[in-house]
Amino acid sequence: MTDTPPEGDRIAKVLSRAGIASRRDAERMIEEGRVSVNGKTITSPALNVTERDRIVVDGKLVGQPEAARLWLYHKPAGLVTSARDEKDRETVFDALPEDMPRVMSVGRLDINSEGLLLLTNDGGIKRRLELPSTGWLRRYRVRINGSVSEARLDELRKGITVEGVRYQPMIVTFDRQQGANAWLTISIREGKNREIRRAMEAVNSTVNRLIRVSYGPFQLGKLEAGAVEEVKGRVLREQLGLEIPAPQKAKVRKPLTRVMKSEGGGPDGARKAGARPGAPRRTSR
Repeated sequence: MTDTPPEGDRIAKVLSRAGIASRRDAERMIEEGRVSVNGKTITSPALNVTERDRIVVDGKLVGQPEAARLWLYHKPAGLVTSARDEKDRETVFDALPEDMPRVMSVGRLDINSEGLLLLTNDGGIKRRLELPSTGWLRRYRVRINGSVSEARLDELRKGITVEGVRYQPMIVTFDRQQGANAWLTISIREGKNREIRRAMEAVNSTVNRLIRVSYGPFQLGKLEAGAVEEVKGRVLREQLGLEIPAPQKAKVRKPLTRVMKSEGGGPDGARKAGARPGAPRRTSR
């Protein structure tokens, strides 16, 4: 018996860092018998591996992890934010450029929602940005049918329970009335499933358009629908405190410098840092 920890990292973590899948999905792939290590199929993620081990997923050799990268994507309405859809609807990943590496979404936007969706090739970045404990603020422009009183909006500002689900206090601003609709700006930290739509229904308002305009310090800005822009490694280091080496491949999209600086070092930055270079590249097919 020895108390010395095993060498290397857990297999699911290694697959996540290599951009194969999220750690949870990697564990599922292992349980399905789709992963082998040194020629032996494994069915349990309780295994540490090192760079000396030969890992194969679905018959393909897994190489060394790429440098951690992050992209901003302007998701149009009508796309599903999942790798596969049981109804065979078009997904976000179907619409990405063919030369994009394998990526995972950070959080989700439902099929009728649009706006900023973060994409990454690194499971660690995905977890860090999604964890409720990190408190990244997600800001949305919300259009509703009719109007809504400040008294009803105060219910959202205090936190509301809908069908047994408790939603944390939201930051809500009534922006303007526009004909039969009204526009609000709503900021949340948790991002539970259909949180804003369900909370608005609870105060007798129906959302007919939902656009995410920022996620933590990262902004949608003027990025066109269907367009993708990569965030500079320097920005990732500054905003996430990560040591990120330069990507091995020089063939990358024009990097993004348009982010909000975090005031006091937190994730709620409210100021832009730098000007956005050039027009976004349209990538939808």
